[in-house]
Order: sequence, then structure tokens, then C-alpha cells
Amino acid sequence: MKKVLFATTALIATAGMAAADVRLSGYGRFGLDYNSANETVVGRSETNITSRLRLQFDMSTEADNGVGFNARYRAQAESRDGTAGTGAFNGARFGVTYGGLAVNVGNIIGAVENAPGLYTTGTRSAGTGIDGMGFHSLAIKSRTGTPFNWDAYSSAGAGSNGIEALYSAGGFTGHVSYSQRNGGLVAGTAGGEDRTGIMVTYSFSDYYVSAAAQSSSVAANDINFFAAGGDFGAFGARLAYGSTDAADSVTLEGNMDIGAASNILVWVNSTDVSGVVTAADTADGTSFGINYQYDLGGGATFVAGYVDEADRSEERRVGKECRSRW
Repeated sequence: MKKVLFATTALIATAGMAAADVRLSGYGRFGLDYNSANETVVGRSETNITSRLRLQFDMSTEADNGVGFNARYRAQAESRDGTAGTGAFNGARFGVTYGGLAVNVGNIIGAVENAPGLYTTGTRSAGTGIDGMGFHSLAIKSRTGTPFNWDAYSSAGAGSNGIEALYSAGGFTGHVSYSQRNGGLVAGTAGGEDRTGIMVTYSFSDYYVSAAAQSSSVAANDINFFAAGGDFGAFGARLAYGSTDAADSVTLEGNMDIGAASNILVWVNSTDVSGVVTAADTADGTSFGINYQYDLGGGATFVAGYVDEADRSEERRVGKECRSRW
């Protein structure tokens, strides 16, 4: 039996720094987290150390005809909620750019993930506190919380191994992504899950509106998302809505600069789980959170957060983050 393999390749660099730009960046964060939900977990304390160290490698070069080639690769180690520290390299992402068009393959960004207004505005973790605290602020919900059932760049895993195209012109950005998860039981048949995502956004002055959707061969992973937000001097606001077959969810957020170095952000999320609601449907109801951060200078930031989940468990997380580029 012959095995036949066809492949096309784009070689980013073979001659070291003279042929390509290689950048090393990263950040570290550490602090304390208090999570009242841990009182129900055998052998786990309610108060624990939370930490993360990330190193990121970005490589890029440009051909004589103006076509750019790039790749991204990460190494990350972290610990949170009393779990043992873990470390891993992730799957690589490769890209080709020309003008306002970018095409990526591998560990892709994902169209829904890239929608403005999906995450909190300007916070260090893109959620609440030092490490996101479960990202309950996101307006995409399952019956038990934020499902993360859309394609997204993975910092510690292989990622979606998909393909995507992004195009930007003026204030418009469009993004289409596709991934296929193999897993069928019949030889030569994928039989896993196909995901197609689309996102469009328009930014004007300090404001934006965005819409995103994901269609999946697994009905539970179909998503619709809409958001709008903007800055009003020292103040900012965001309104987001997400819909899945499990729940409809709305998030309202406001933030305010305090002096030149600090910012406070408050959000509230209301989620309605579809059908008959039971005690297991912990996402049903209202959640809210507060994030405070203070710029210490030199790339260091003090961050503190508080979240009250819909199931009434509480979390408080404080810490310091340092970001650097080498």
C-alpha cells in the first residue's frame, strides 16, 4: 500500500535574524485568590496562590513582492484555584498577509473570539481580577456558565488547527474562520465537529458596533453575539448580547478612569436559561463583578477584583502583573 502526501510550504526563515524579524515578549502575574466555591471541594482551600508566566515568540518576514509571512508560538506555566502548577508549549499559528488581508492556519484566533465587546474593556486579564475569575462577564452562556465553545487561540493547547481570513479597511473589519475536529469511527470520515465563524465590526471615532456568529455541526455550539461600546472621555461603556440553544445572556459594563494611573470597571450579567430551570442550571440569574487596576509604572500593574456569580458563590483576587518585551 502506498501512502501519498501532498504539501505546500512557506519557509519563514532559514538564515537567522538577517532573514526574519524574531521578537520575544511575555508577562508574569502572581497574587492571591479567594473562592468561596472551593469550600465544597475536598482537599482544596478557599484561598490560594494564582500565577502565570508566559513567553511568546513572534517571527515575521516579507517577500520581495510585499507578501508577509509570520508565525506565533507560546510557552506558558500557570496555577489557579488551588490546582497544581502546569506548563506547556502551545500549537503554532502561521500567517500570510498582503495589504489589509491576513490568512492564518493552525492555532487560529477564531471569528467569535475576535469580536470587540466580547471581553471586558481594557482590563489586564480581559476578565475580572488578576486571572479573569471564570470570565462570568461574557455574554455567551451554557446552562452552567461561560462554555468557551467557540474557536479561539489556545495558549497551552494545540488550538483549533483551522483556517481563517481577516480583512480590514478604514473602520471596517471582517473575519471568517473554519475548523474541523476529527473523531469519527469510520475510516476516511471526519465525523467530529465542523465550526464556521463570522465576525464583522465597524469602528468610528471612539465607538464600535460588532456582530459575530458560529455555526457548528453540534447544535449546542451554535452562537449569535452582538455588542456595542465606546469611550466618553474618562468614562466607557459596553452592552453585549449572546444567544445559544442553552441560554440568552446580556452584559452591561461601565468603567471610569480615576486620575492618570487607575481605572475601575463594573459589570452586570443577566442570563436566562432556556426551558425548565433546575438547581443544576447555575448560570441562570444575575452575576456582577468589579475590577480595579493601578498602573505602577515600568510595565507593572496592581489588580484587584470581586465577582458574585449567579449561583451566589464569591471570588476575590488580587495581585500584580508585569509585562515586558525583549
